[in-house]
Amino acid sequence: MDLFAKLHQTEHEQVVFCHNKDASLKAIIAIHNTTLGPALGGLRMWPYETEQDALDDVLRLSRGMTYKAAVAGLNLGGGKSVIIGDPRTDKTEALFRALGRFIESLHGRYITAEDVGIDVNDMEYVFRETSNVVGVHQVHGGSGDPSPFTAYGTMQGVRASLLKKFGNENVGKYSYAVQGCGHVGYELVKLMRAENAKVFVSDINEEAVQQCVELGCEAVGVDEIYDVDADVFSPTALGAIVNEDTLPRFKFKIICGAANNQLATEEICGEVEARGILYAPDYAVNAGGLMNVSIEFEGYNRERAMRMMRTIYYNVGKIFDIAERDGITSAQAADRVAEERITAIGKLKLPFMGRSHSFPGRDGAPK
Repeated sequence: MDLFAKLHQTEHEQVVFCHNKDASLKAIIAIHNTTLGPALGGLRMWPYETEQDALDDVLRLSRGMTYKAAVAGLNLGGGKSVIIGDPRTDKTEALFRALGRFIESLHGRYITAEDVGIDVNDMEYVFRETSNVVGVHQVHGGSGDPSPFTAYGTMQGVRASLLKKFGNENVGKYSYAVQGCGHVGYELVKLMRAENAKVFVSDINEEAVQQCVELGCEAVGVDEIYDVDADVFSPTALGAIVNEDTLPRFKFKIICGAANNQLATEEICGEVEARGILYAPDYAVNAGGLMNVSIEFEGYNRERAMRMMRTIYYNVGKIFDIAERDGITSAQAADRVAEERITAIGKLKLPFMGRSHSFPGRDGAPK
């Protein structure tokens, strides 16, 4: 692979390969764009089959964070980090502290948070080596687990989608197929069930499924979720699940969920809409967690964070309006909103080159 040709294609500013033999650390940090501010994006731990798979994932996810922050109106750029390893067996204090040192060496150009395979306890170890971490425990001035906020923001996207498709926002009137019952999926299901909605769930983790069943959901098989006769498909696990194989099976009228990169290709959004299915662009919908942790830069305030997350409803609605007005897909409309903001701000300032943020109320981490 010609790495620099790949980075030219994806427009990444920087990619850092992190290795520490003693800590068994193999990690990659990708900084996509810092025009709007320092690159913020979660840390993912996953047993990638190859190093190439890990690189492809971190490049794809970091680019998505740039667009997510831009559409959300945040003064942040896009980045991501991945650790190659099994989160069930390979976690150690040394592993996360070694990564924390690499993050600290970037002098604030990259700020990390929780993502797939990572929890707030892991972030505590990273935080011991760098203050460039958000979503840490509240005792450190952080906001804790971002999952409930991502789920709350996703519900704002669901309401905007229902209004566009059906002319009302009555969540309990419709049925939902939630793929993935992890931290975000479970919180999303709780919100749906609180409005007495019919919810189907699937996950490879049977215990996670059972938790949702206890809330009144109906469990279906991992592959059967694509065939469920529900109004809304809400992916909350991994990406690329809307593809040439799954799409012909859909009876859904809306796709709106918290997973990143739900569309397998850019072109498939046109096929989705040709089938009369409304697609709510994932990075506009799942920005709640990012919005929440962004508040930490100025001193965390939960009420302010909740108000900010309610803007997802208006952001998604604006994207639908632009798509209809300009005769483009909703995915193209979301990209247009993000790119226009980055271009406009880019004419005013250079990319973010060093640390200028602070985290009020935090003690114990390097300054």
